[in-house]
Amino acid sequence: MVMYTVDVYSGSEDYIIRDPYAQGVIVKATQGTGYVNPKCNHQWDLAGELGKKRGLYHYAGGGNPVAEAQYFINNIKNYVGQAMLVIDWEGYQNSAWGNANWVRQFVDEVHRLTGVWCVIYVQESALNQVANCAKDCAVWVAKYASMNWNSWTVPNMNVSSGAFGSIAGWQYTGGDMDRSIWYLDASAWDKFAKPGAKPQTEAPKPTPAPSQNSTKYDSWTDDLGVKWYKEDGKFTITVNEGIVLRWGATTKSAKIGVLPKGSVVKYDAFCHSGGYVWIRQPRGNGYGYLVCRDGQGNPFGTFK
Repeated sequence: MVMYTVDVYSGSEDYIIRDPYAQGVIVKATQGTGYVNPKCNHQWDLAGELGKKRGLYHYAGGGNPVAEAQYFINNIKNYVGQAMLVIDWEGYQNSAWGNANWVRQFVDEVHRLTGVWCVIYVQESALNQVANCAKDCAVWVAKYASMNWNSWTVPNMNVSSGAFGSIAGWQYTGGDMDRSIWYLDASAWDKFAKPGAKPQTEAPKPTPAPSQNSTKYDSWTDDLGVKWYKEDGKFTITVNEGIVLRWGATTKSAKIGVLPKGSVVKYDAFCHSGGYVWIRQPRGNGYGYLVCRDGQGNPFGTFK
């Protein structure tokens, strides 16, 4: 058995929750120790009214992990026992990114307060940062075949589970909405919400549609250890402030310039780096790099 879910935050529209293919909805609740999603209760209630399984996630801010865990639980205490609890571990707006002990301390404190082990959301390339949680927690891995994969069809690609042995969930799209497949049934989902042992998940067995399965995605790892995926497409910037074009796929790379709203960028590859999704623009003197999506699920434009 498998289940399909969406995850939402304050910028998500209700149609994502209402999508009939989504059997579950995971709602952003808190971030750091000073932010509560103002739409959390509404999104939680709507998912419940539609009969969908529910989860709540905390976005790591990189402060004191024990304080962040307490902030998370204090704000969702009325839902403990009803929701899968998730820690979202990404590089964007996370001052502790790269700290291999931060998530361990967070999940231990949540467990002390509730008896529940959090599920850990993390990009595939950062599984090593949460490996010391594998004996207690399940993992939900982010890895996209394409930024244009705006479909519930599961891509035909391998996803690493690192030290966890198997993955509980896989977030495989992020262009128009965040879609995930979970290798469990409704009963197993409910067990994640209750105090007790780590629930068992099934071995991943995605079945892609033949039309999309026929596409092969070439990949390679660059000198910085970042894994890139070959894809030709066009990205149109929609954010008012524009996007900085850089000489490398890091926020510390030298700037080439700022591309204004409405700019159309032809790209030939994408990657996950530093909590962002980046695309690569071929240029006459090399490549330019720009972010197209942040770590909170917010795209900076549209894809074709």
